[in-house]
This record gives sequence, structure tokens and C-alpha cells, in this order.
Amino acid sequence: MDNTNYTIKSMPLDDRPQEKLLKYGANTLSNSELIAVILRTGSKDENVVMLAQRILNEDGNGLRNIAGGSVEKFKTFKGINDCKAAQLMAISEISKRISTLKIDRIKISSPGDAAVVMMEEMRYYKKEYFKIILLDTKNNIKKVSQISVGSLNSSIVHPREVFTEAVANSCSSIILVHNHPSGESEPSHEDIVLTNRLDECGKILGIKVLDHIIIGDGVFFSFKEEGLI
Repeated sequence: MDNTNYTIKSMPLDDRPQEKLLKYGANTLSNSELIAVILRTGSKDENVVMLAQRILNEDGNGLRNIAGGSVEKFKTFKGINDCKAAQLMAISEISKRISTLKIDRIKISSPGDAAVVMMEEMRYYKKEYFKIILLDTKNNIKKVSQISVGSLNSSIVHPREVFTEAVANSCSSIILVHNHPSGESEPSHEDIVLTNRLDECGKILGIKVLDHIIIGDGVFFSFKEEGLI
């Protein structure tokens, strides 16, 4: 009979995630230990660190399993109930919101700047989101507005919604941004047609479309960089 004690209390005190965090700082903890602090308890078969490691190791995706998870997916792991699934969803959402806290102070000087601002928020989306970055005359971000949410591979975007936001916020220029749930960033034919249409509308209204950024999984495509706008 296996008498192994899997509780967190069986671990040396300095190895327990919460105690380790308080004594040495959060930056000393591994990803699984940080998640273990949130979940607090495991099950009779494994301690909470083991549970966290199992979630991270699923398909070799690491933290992507947290960032892109769902309540239903989390509950497929033994030891995760409604409460713990909600905790994981909460830390995923908080991390995305933290990544956008200071966007109104950022000046966009290159396509890479825009991609950095939007990457962590948009790379894990399961559907295609279309957003616009609204800029002032000095290319400082005034606001990021969500225009539409599409299906797995398409967005429904109308110039009216795009430029209503731009006019309402007295913008000098805008940057179009959308994600590809596939993780690839190459534009489709529809992406190119839409970009050209919005660019022409912007010229008529005197609101310049500086770029269209497509967000993939850790990669991006810039229409400006590729000479397509």
C-alpha cells in the first residue's frame, strides 16, 4: 500500500509556496508554485504544486493553459472544482488587465510599439476581435476601443463603427488591430480588402489610418512595415 503523504504540509517549510513567497519574494517562485498559492489545496492524490504542474504540462503549453483556459477546461482536471476554476479564470483576466494599465501614456513610434501594447491581451483570444488604437496629434494613445467580435476566423467590421469612435474621441489618427485565433499573423484576402476600405474612408474624413496590426501567438504582421498601407 502506498502511504505517501501528498499534502502541502508534508513539504519542508521553506519549500511550501506561500511560505516561500513571504520569505523570499514572489519572483523566486516557479509558475506552478505561483498557481499553487492561488489554488491553496490539492487532493488526496497530489498536493497543490503537483496539481498546478499537471495543468501547466497539459499539451506542453505552460502558462497558455491558464491564459487561454475556460471554466469547463479547468474542471476536466481532477482536483479542480467550480471555486478553483473561478480562481484560475480570475488570475487570467487580471493579468490581461494589468498588461493594459498604462496604455494611455504610451507613445506609438513604430509598429512594434502597437504590437507590444496589444499582444498579451489579444494573443490568447479564441475568437477574432477587431479593435482600434486611437491616437492624438503626437501619436500618444488616447484610448483602445473594441469594434467587433467575430467567429473563429472572421470579424464583421463596418467603417461607420470604426470612425464614429475616432470622431467622438477627436483623434488625429488610428491603428487597426485584430487577432488571428490560429496563432498565425499573415493577412487574409479579406483582411487586405478591409484595410484598403478603411484607409480610403479615413482619407475622406481626415483621420489617418497609420497601420493595421494582426496579432498572432507571439508574432505580429504590420501592414505599414510590409508597404500595404
